[in-house]
Amino acid sequence: MLRFRHVSYSRNWYIGTFWLVVGLFVVVLSLEFSTPPDYVFGYLYIGPILLASSRLSRKTTFQATLFACVLTMINVWLSGIETVQAPTIASRFIATLALVVTGVLSDRNRLYQQTVLQQQAKLEAQEKLASTREDFASALTHDLKTPLLGAIETLKAFQHGSFGVVEPMQQRVLATMMRSHKTTLQMVETLLDIYRNDNEGLQLNFAPVDLVEIAEAVKATMVDLAASRRVHISLHYGASDFRQFLWVKGDTLQLQRVIANLLTNAINHSPRGERVEVVLEAGHSYQTVRVKDSGAGIKPDELPHLFERFYQGQSDRQAKGSGLGLYLSRQIVEAHGGTIWAENQPPAGAIFAFRLPTFPYNPSLSV
Repeated sequence: MLRFRHVSYSRNWYIGTFWLVVGLFVVVLSLEFSTPPDYVFGYLYIGPILLASSRLSRKTTFQATLFACVLTMINVWLSGIETVQAPTIASRFIATLALVVTGVLSDRNRLYQQTVLQQQAKLEAQEKLASTREDFASALTHDLKTPLLGAIETLKAFQHGSFGVVEPMQQRVLATMMRSHKTTLQMVETLLDIYRNDNEGLQLNFAPVDLVEIAEAVKATMVDLAASRRVHISLHYGASDFRQFLWVKGDTLQLQRVIANLLTNAINHSPRGERVEVVLEAGHSYQTVRVKDSGAGIKPDELPHLFERFYQGQSDRQAKGSGLGLYLSRQIVEAHGGTIWAENQPPAGAIFAFRLPTFPYNPSLSV
């Protein structure tokens, strides 16, 4: 019923506009033929032509333009004047050209507006589809956590002997399965966090934190992964041989995720038997963390895109990820007011680094 009313209203609106254009033509026509040909009122046809172009069909607009041109020129010979002056013909010819230009430009403007409306409709449809996909992916990702957590707890029970004695060979298999499930769970949680951060913004709990302490804690959690890849992790303090403090104001948990993501990326892209270095550099304005691997390096044209969502690249590096860890790391670092980047190091390998503003903090003075 509502659609029928809308169609009926549109039809009435179209008919009303048509008769309004006809009425304007009649008014201009009466002015034209009630005055001498020297007085050119044909320019006034521009009004109904523009009205027809904005509200009626292209065919009707073309007919209105043609009709206006004919009426403007024909008044010269229907006025009853035996001798037609050249200036009069020239004036009416110029008026006719103006009407033609008006019709052409108004038609082009109509086509342009239709194209713009179509593009807007396509963009709105694409945005709606993208939003629907992201909502679906977010819901699906959230639902995947439950079976993964259940599988991890079951594997833990097997490892602890809850279902009987576990042989050493079986323990190794269970450990491999556990790492695989934990990696999958980490990817799921990363995807959830990315959707949440994009929609709600990243929520941070700021406090004075030491990047060295965070890096050491993350390194300890990466021992099993590094051992499975036969990669050694070393920690350095830049030009200094002694342990330093790299104080920043940040969220400990989120900064742990950044370093863990960069370390995982470096371990996965380093050949077996190689070394991954974490270099912590103290500075007056910024504290810098660099993670160096011994992989194949990164193609120069890929460097600007590494921290985009879902970007994986086409390099010859050994392992490929989901493209989410680096994107999440960029979100976290930028939320801390810092900068994250990647570069190649000679003769081989890549460096992933970030820096955060230095926070002047002395724990001995805190209460």
